Amino acid sequence: MQFSLPPLNDHNLPYPDTMHPIVVHFVIAMALFAVLCDAIAFFTKNTRLYEVSWWNLFFATLSIFIAIIFGQVEAGLAEPYDAVVPVLNAHTVLGWSLSAILAGMTAWRFILRSRDPGKLPMPYLGAGLVLAALVFVQVYLGDKLVWVYGLHTVPVVEAIREGVL
Repeated sequence: MQFSLPPLNDHNLPYPDTMHPIVVHFVIAMALFAVLCDAIAFFTKNTRLYEVSWWNLFFATLSIFIAIIFGQVEAGLAEPYDAVVPVLNAHTVLGWSLSAILAGMTAWRFILRSRDPGKLPMPYLGAGLVLAALVFVQVYLGDKLVWVYGLHTVPVVEAIREGVL
């Protein structure tokens, strides 16, 4: 059995452009929107927003694993230079941690929703704020990889191929 990868393009990818940032934006939006809906529902007593929050959290949990798959593939093809490695490692560890945290919060939320769909305890709301803070840190690290270090951008890929970086 012979296996070969498709040729890599100017972005050092086998497909036209990076997929991780596209998929991960759904996760970011859904996770933060879930926390926002919980907070608004808690203060306004609008329990319908708890349902909106639940479904956003559920699909964010499914989506983060798709984002991680693309992120791992693209990180593996990035050929990171020395300055990038610490940020890429922190981004990777936090991404996997967020997947576990999101899955745990979704399971916790499922149990809370099964018992009383119209009520959330304060510890859960506090955990939501911690989740939102971690998402913001992860966004910062991801932005730094793209906008500061230029992973998978044509000039950086060319510099790596020419041995400049």
